[in-house]
Amino acid sequence: MDICEKISYIKGLAEGLDLDVNTKEGKVISAIIDLLGDMTEEICEIEDGLDDMTEQLDAVDEDLSSLEDIIYDDDCCDGDCDRCDDEVYEVECPNCHDIIYLDDEMLEEDGIDCPNCGTPLEFDFDGECDCHDCGCEDKEATDAE
Repeated sequence: MDICEKISYIKGLAEGLDLDVNTKEGKVISAIIDLLGDMTEEICEIEDGLDDMTEQLDAVDEDLSSLEDIIYDDDCCDGDCDRCDDEVYEVECPNCHDIIYLDDEMLEEDGIDCPNCGTPLEFDFDGECDCHDCGCEDKEATDAE
């Protein structure tokens, strides 16, 4: 029996007792039952709101999980899809030091604005790795201005 059912039960008991609401005791008991009813309604509304929020939070959690799979899952399909062929590059904004993730299409543009601070960024893309130590042959965004 939940709280909403319990208050209904108590109200039924009080009605069955046929309390005289004209006496001092009857007035007090009636006021207490009314107060309990009001409190129960508020609690039930809060519980309903919490249930709604929980459903929304679960939906957001599922969406975030899907995005994390897309962004962080290197072995999403063993390299058999177009998404796995796209490389992602990290560039630090010189103004706000926010890390910006770029793909090949974004590098081919003349530049972008930093999504965090709006600073225009231009890329000097020469198609060679700029790290010199790794021996890799991957393309890198070598300069963010």
